[in-house]
Amino acid sequence: MGKTYILKEFAKEEYSDYIYLNFDQEKHFEKFFEENLDPERIIKELSIYFKKTINPSTTLIIFDEIQECSNALNSLKYFCEDSPDYHIATAGSLLGVKLTKGFPVGKVNFLDLGPMNFFEFLDANGESRYRKLLEDMPKKAISEVFHDKLVKLLKYYFVIGGMPEAVASYLKKGDLHQVRIVQQEILDAYILDFAKHAPKEDVMKIMAIWQSIPNQLAKENKKFVFAAISKSARAREYETSIQWLIDAGLILKACNISAPKLPLSAYSDSRSFKVFLLDIGLLGAMSNLDPRALLDGNKLFQEFKGSLTENFVATELHHNHFKELYYWSNESRAEVDFVINFEGDVFPLEVKAGFSRNKKSLIVYKNKFCADRKCALSRASLYNFAFEDSIVNYPLYASCLFPKLNEC
Repeated sequence: MGKTYILKEFAKEEYSDYIYLNFDQEKHFEKFFEENLDPERIIKELSIYFKKTINPSTTLIIFDEIQECSNALNSLKYFCEDSPDYHIATAGSLLGVKLTKGFPVGKVNFLDLGPMNFFEFLDANGESRYRKLLEDMPKKAISEVFHDKLVKLLKYYFVIGGMPEAVASYLKKGDLHQVRIVQQEILDAYILDFAKHAPKEDVMKIMAIWQSIPNQLAKENKKFVFAAISKSARAREYETSIQWLIDAGLILKACNISAPKLPLSAYSDSRSFKVFLLDIGLLGAMSNLDPRALLDGNKLFQEFKGSLTENFVATELHHNHFKELYYWSNESRAEVDFVINFEGDVFPLEVKAGFSRNKKSLIVYKNKFCADRKCALSRASLYNFAFEDSIVNYPLYASCLFPKLNEC
């Protein structure tokens, strides 16, 4: 829904005209690509079909659900080489597109469309003024009136998430139970995609990993444990399946590091990691979280031992272009939930699911790694902005600002 809407709106705003082909809804469109992949022939026949002239540069050609027509996907190579004046925008499942044989490497520019982050959710709900307030980089606590309003909006985001269809359903009907139905339909569609696009020998493993994620995150120690899938499960048997889900954009992976030194990847342990879901709303749906949890104070943030909160921060960081996520832990049970590389420095972030001011893990981290240098420490919690004891507190709703306030 989101991809199609964006492409059509883009066409209306930036082009004189556009034509739209959906290869999933209208199977007969495939026939235009069966004879050969000559761009001039394809354009001529599409012009006849749509009863309009397709002009180079001023008419946008939209191929939607392009993974359903491999010939259309392959034709992009010939449009690029032989008819570059024609403007073509395509949309499709990341799973189907990447796995299509003969993909025209180097001929297509990719734009990944993920779920809305919290700031985009504010925009969708007509609350852009709060986004502007936060993006102005507060250097002190904001008004408690605004803080309370943002916490309330964040609760709704925890239930609705950022999938465009779920957000649109809520904006249209205001019914959170209907949102859950939409989310379940999305989850069901993913299961069908596993069966359709994944290697047959890996389908059951992929489904087992996928279905285990809520339980993995609900543990006190959220490290991914293969035995939680089945007692006989071994890491080497599931590595390919986990990577498949990562490549598909459905899960995020955060590896444990032994020391916060650059490059972080050199100090990471590929055998010790956490897995997060691409969308907080879908995680709630998979976990059978009752939307009425919204009404129970701030309990929502502590649900499943804070798994929703940690997953939320992971997706906010990923949306903020931190594609590689890491965390640090030691034998004394101290754990810093996220450690990221930003502009050549390392920034730790501890995530609190409520109003805890506990900073034991950050202190252990500081004493171990920052004895001889200044260390930028951060915490995300339900508290307002605060700058105290060398720790910057980011309200959970402002997680995507991390670590920019540390440099203010």
